[in-house]
Amino acid sequence: MLTATDKTNVKAIWAPVVNNAELFGAEFLERLFCVFPSTKTYFPDYDLSHNSPDIKAQGKKIAEALTRAVGNLDDVAGTLSALSDLHAEKLRVDPVNFGKLRECIEVTLAAHHGGLIKADVLCSLDKFLCAVARVLAARYR
Repeated sequence: MLTATDKTNVKAIWAPVVNNAELFGAEFLERLFCVFPSTKTYFPDYDLSHNSPDIKAQGKKIAEALTRAVGNLDDVAGTLSALSDLHAEKLRVDPVNFGKLRECIEVTLAAHHGGLIKADVLCSLDKFLCAVARVLAARYR
């Protein structure tokens, strides 16, 4: 459960992503594919090269979905319900990958904030992204 402080922290750290979804989303994915190359198997028909149109488009989808969740912190599950169904029923993404993406998002945001993210803000972001991962994995059970 996110506290009022957590919600404030998440909104603040996420603010740069809102107007730069394609840029941040592409960076989330490129970092994911670099650090966890096995995740590339879910994108067999994509051009996974740096700054490719496929990376930008998919990254933007991810960033925009997370932005919707940030905008609805009191109902993350409801906000991401359709996305949870899609991943479980059609895409069949191994839920472990949601945690991998979480790590890449945290590192990316920390890098863009000059490494000056305070521990409480990072903790709030981690709680939010863990909640997102739980929601996305919920339909697998």
